[in-house]
Amino acid sequence: MTNAELRAAEQRLAESGRVLSEGVRQALPEWVMSAVERRVLEMSPEIREAAEAAGSAAAAEIGGEVARLLAADIDDQRENPLALLRQAVRFPTEVLRAVGAGPAERDDFAIDRFPDDIYDLTPASFGDIHPDLQTPGLTWGAAKAFVHRRRHG
Repeated sequence: MTNAELRAAEQRLAESGRVLSEGVRQALPEWVMSAVERRVLEMSPEIREAAEAAGSAAAAEIGGEVARLLAADIDDQRENPLALLRQAVRFPTEVLRAVGAGPAERDDFAIDRFPDDIYDLTPASFGDIHPDLQTPGLTWGAAKAFVHRRRHG
């Protein structure tokens, strides 16, 4: 692979990272709201307001972390964006705890792997945050793998 071809692959990686990052930032508020709605029988205006605020906070904090990660060179990335997205569970969890929602039933794997996720909200894939994130997540992952292999393979 020539230097020009590697630079082009790195540009495709950067673009796929921007697309994924923007998608995450846009999807998180709706995901937080949906997570709360699934666990609360009656959404009062106060609960809705708390869920909206939590969604905005998740988009700002976690969305910002995902953006910084994806903007970094792949050799400097020590986490992956899905791991960062899994940290967003605390936003709907805080709302649900505040309103006294009961915990979800979880299997042993979920309890062991995600002990603080008492509402069983942890996303297994980008598509669990929003279906529109599945393709950008896969595209970014493939682009990262391609560039990594070309650099280090």
